[in-house]
Amino acid sequence: MTMSFACATLCLRCRGLLFPKSSAHLYYVQGQHSMRVGKSARISSRLLSGGNHTAAQTRLSWKQQPSYYYDFTAKYLMTEAKESKHTDVLSRTDLSECKPALLPTLGALPLTQNQISFEDLDADDECSALEEISDEEAVGISIPPSIPPASNSLQDYVDKSETLTKLVQLGVCLWKLERRPNVGSMLLRLDFSKDVAPWLLFLKEIGVEDSRLGYIISHNPFILSENLDNLQARVNYLKSKKFSSETVASMVSRAPYLLNFSVKRLDNRLGFYQQQLKLSASNTRNIVVRLPKLLCGSLESVKENLKVCEIELGFKANEIQHIVIAVPKVLTANKKKLTQIFDFLHNTMKVPNYLITKFPQVLNTKLLRLRERHQFLEYLGKAQYDPNLPSYISLDRLVSLPDEVFCTELASATLEDFYLFQKTL
Repeated sequence: MTMSFACATLCLRCRGLLFPKSSAHLYYVQGQHSMRVGKSARISSRLLSGGNHTAAQTRLSWKQQPSYYYDFTAKYLMTEAKESKHTDVLSRTDLSECKPALLPTLGALPLTQNQISFEDLDADDECSALEEISDEEAVGISIPPSIPPASNSLQDYVDKSETLTKLVQLGVCLWKLERRPNVGSMLLRLDFSKDVAPWLLFLKEIGVEDSRLGYIISHNPFILSENLDNLQARVNYLKSKKFSSETVASMVSRAPYLLNFSVKRLDNRLGFYQQQLKLSASNTRNIVVRLPKLLCGSLESVKENLKVCEIELGFKANEIQHIVIAVPKVLTANKKKLTQIFDFLHNTMKVPNYLITKFPQVLNTKLLRLRERHQFLEYLGKAQYDPNLPSYISLDRLVSLPDEVFCTELASATLEDFYLFQKTL
């Protein structure tokens, strides 16, 4: 025991050089005062509350020691004092060495109840991720926008995707593409520089105007999945069939799916129209240039319309040939519409087939327009369509002239009279 005490005394003398006696004494006095205040607070709490020691102790402790540090320092000093069997000085020295973070500096000011709490002494300067915040602070937090994992509209991805942004700038209608299955996800996976730009440059090189690029992609986004060498081979094939470069560009602009078909399929389509209608190569190119969708659409509807013209409408082969050359759209027209117009021409207006063949544009008009004008002429007594009789009215002019010209030149009436007559129908 004597040897231990001597060693402790020597150690204290050495440490005294580092920790002044006044500083250690100050810490000790503050700790002892905290112990006395805590003890008096506990006694008072028992007298006041009659058993609820914890709550009363906490309230009285804050009221009676506003100028001193929390009670944890006193408890720590008491523990150290009990463990050490030497002197209180040794306990104070060990405390200053082992727990310097728990003791205040000489220049520290006393803290009040509103300035300090148990958690604040051990907390870091930065807020914890688990710390509760107020509603005002939560509203002020800005969360960076992220790409939604799923959406029913491509609009949610336009600001996040470079490809979609530039496609919109080109005039692509995303609302049309998002209705088609798997097209939206395909576009999101595309890199504009690698997967889109080369195809757009190809279309420009073959003569497609910039204003038509958006239309082509809107109707045929799958052209971006076609091999560029295959696209060039199909363009070369059309040019080998004496389609000019300007014609090819016009056909591609009006029929976006044209270049998606292989060379073999394009050749079969051209051969079908030439053989089925007994057309020359020039006439075949003519109808295809005017209606390039003939190379892209189904041949079943074309075959059906040809049978309707021959069997139901009673046209001869040469008459069908003449009608198709003049109005290629007859090949893709709606079957019901085609038969209704012919029925009104032939059975109501009493127009024979050879006159319809001579003016095939009448088969491409609207039935309502044809009916209103014929009934107005009939009301005026001028519905005469036979070229061998006086006051003859051409079928071509009947359906092609605007309303004002129709009234003044064919009906010899005013536009107001025609509008009033329409209200009676």
